[in-house]
Amino acid sequence: MDYQLLIAVFAGVTLLLFLILRLKIQAFLALLITCIVVGVIAGMDPLEILDSVKIGMGGTLGFVATVVGLGTLFGAILEHSGGAQKLADSMLKMFGIEKSPWAVMITGFFIAIPVFFDVAFIILIPMVYALQKETGKSLLLYAIPLLAGLAITHTFIPPTPGPIAVADILGANLGYVIIFGFIAGLPAAIIAGPLLAKMLSKKMHIETTEDMVSSVEVPKNAPSAFTILLIIAIPIVLIVCNTVLNSPLFKEVKLPEWLLYGANLLGHPFVALIIANIVAWYALGIRKGFTKDQLLKISTKSLYPAGVIILLTGAGGAFKEILINTGAGKMIAESLCSDFFPPVIFGFIVAAIVRVLQGSATVAMITAAGITSPLLGLSETSDAQLAVLVIAVASGATIFSHVNDSGFWLVKQYLGLTEKQTFQSWTVMTTVIALVGLVVSTVLWYVV
Repeated sequence: MDYQLLIAVFAGVTLLLFLILRLKIQAFLALLITCIVVGVIAGMDPLEILDSVKIGMGGTLGFVATVVGLGTLFGAILEHSGGAQKLADSMLKMFGIEKSPWAVMITGFFIAIPVFFDVAFIILIPMVYALQKETGKSLLLYAIPLLAGLAITHTFIPPTPGPIAVADILGANLGYVIIFGFIAGLPAAIIAGPLLAKMLSKKMHIETTEDMVSSVEVPKNAPSAFTILLIIAIPIVLIVCNTVLNSPLFKEVKLPEWLLYGANLLGHPFVALIIANIVAWYALGIRKGFTKDQLLKISTKSLYPAGVIILLTGAGGAFKEILINTGAGKMIAESLCSDFFPPVIFGFIVAAIVRVLQGSATVAMITAAGITSPLLGLSETSDAQLAVLVIAVASGATIFSHVNDSGFWLVKQYLGLTEKQTFQSWTVMTTVIALVGLVVSTVLWYVV
């Protein structure tokens, strides 16, 4: 074993956590500094270090920046049209008060596919307040299912930034990621949502206070729930159809050239999201009375927070490239790879450690993907297994949200909880999601 490379990796990860946790340096800058330090300690040539950073950034952003940007535009129009609230109201009418925890879980599950977690939470939390006021039951009975649905699809299912970034770093097919994201996400949402909420609400009775009530209102001409679901489904269906038609299932079938051409074009994430954006722009914008100037303002404003995510993801790609070019990643992979310690477990553990230490699920996912990536060259890994690995890494990055995670404080504030109550509810929920995701991912790893 080359101890210089081992020292380089250990020093790099330690430095990364020190810069983010202790010095509060922005993760984008911290990752770039770490790349250079790891390269220097590993004995790389200065130009080789900087070329690795450039190639890693460019190779990652070519795909991720486009998808995250398009996904952000899509979510912004959905948010401002009032579609999210309308979908929530329709789900409640369909399920009724008794089964309302399931309704809010399903609503959160679908809304968080195109809309960022915190935005979707703020949009939908008035629905939870209203349910608690009407039934008199604990606020957690409705809030936990909503949070579970939001957290799972935000972490497991593209086009949200986390799974997009990990899929790109690991070279996974997005169609498979979507399929396995649903397979792992649904049981996680059920267990960490309505079932866990029922237990927690018996132990903690939380009521909605007057200062928690939001003034968010549904526009009178908001689109129907069916319209919202149909538009959300457009990119997902196109991407999954492309994946299925190009999978081994149709390997022996002679499909028409025009069908494959259309599937490859329309089912690419770029085109699928462009189509979804055009449909949303017209159906949720122009037809609902928005002016072109209003839509332009909404779209432009939505891209500001996406810039941070895009740059952070690019830095994560640079970190992966440094680990590959130093040979450190391969060395660690060879020493840890065995039948008892497969990549799916390794990726989960690395993501979980980084998540607990520094809080950000996105940083945890990107770091774990970079460190896990060299494992993939040691044995034959199918496209389906690569997608399963994305879900395992995402699961690890979800675990044990606590005081160093902004989501912890967002939930505490909006639900009116103490720190202890937030640990007993939100933190437990994120851990349950992670563990269920790990179990499902491990089973899928050996099945697919």
